Amino acid sequence: MFIGENPIHINAEKDSIAPLVLMPGDPLRAKYIAENFLTDAKEVANLRNMLGFTGFYKGVKVTVMASGMGMPSMGIYAFELFHFFNVEKIIRIGTCGAVKPIVKVPDLILANSAYSESNFAYTFSNSNDHIMYPSNTLNNTIKEQAQELNYKLHVGDITTMDVFGPYIDYDRVLNRIPKDLDILGEEMEAFGLFHIANHFNKEAACILTAVDSKFSDVVLSGEERERSLNEMITLALESIIK
Repeated sequence: MFIGENPIHINAEKDSIAPLVLMPGDPLRAKYIAENFLTDAKEVANLRNMLGFTGFYKGVKVTVMASGMGMPSMGIYAFELFHFFNVEKIIRIGTCGAVKPIVKVPDLILANSAYSESNFAYTFSNSNDHIMYPSNTLNNTIKEQAQELNYKLHVGDITTMDVFGPYIDYDRVLNRIPKDLDILGEEMEAFGLFHIANHFNKEAACILTAVDSKFSDVVLSGEERERSLNEMITLALESIIK
C-alpha cells in the first residue's frame, strides 16, 4: 500500500484542520456555513475547489470540509482527514430523497445504518459487509441535541447509492434491499464515510435533509430550503462540540 507522508487532495497545513469536522457535499455550502455559523473562519483548503474552512463555534474549533459527491470522493477526503490530520469526529450533513411517506420534505433524518450494494467496502478492505454503522455515541448526542432544540428528527436506516436515485427506477432497487431494514432515505456518501471511520476507529454520523420525495410534489422555495438546511447545520454543530 502506498500512502505517503502527505495528503494528495487536501492542501491544508496539518494544524489548520480541527479534530471536529462537518462535511457537506457542496464546497459552496461549506463556505456558507463558515460565513454564517463560525467566527474567525479561515479558508484552509481549496485544491480542486474542494473548499475547507476552520473557525470557531461557541468557542470550539471546528472545520467544515466539503466531500464532493459519491462514495469515491467521500472516501478520499474522509481517509485523508482521519489519517493525515488526526480528525476524531465527522458529521456528514447532506440532502437525500425520502422513500417512506412518513418522511416529509424538508424533514431531518439521522442514519442508524447505511446499506449499499456497492463494492466500496470490498475494494477498500476485502469486507463483504453491505451495511455500515455510525458511532452510537455521536448518534445519541445528536438525538439529545435535537430534543433540546425541539427539532423533529427521524431516526432510521438509509441507503447509499452509486447512481443518483431520481435518475433510475428506484423501486427496483428498494425491492432488493433486506426487508428488515427500515429505509427512510437515499443518498450517495454515508456508507463510505462510516466504513472509513470504522477502519480508523473514529466517530462518524450522518444527518440528512429530505429535499424530495416520490410521495410528494412539494418543491421548496429558496427560503424554505435555506431554513431547513440551517436546522441541520445547527444540529450538527451543537452535537459535534459536545
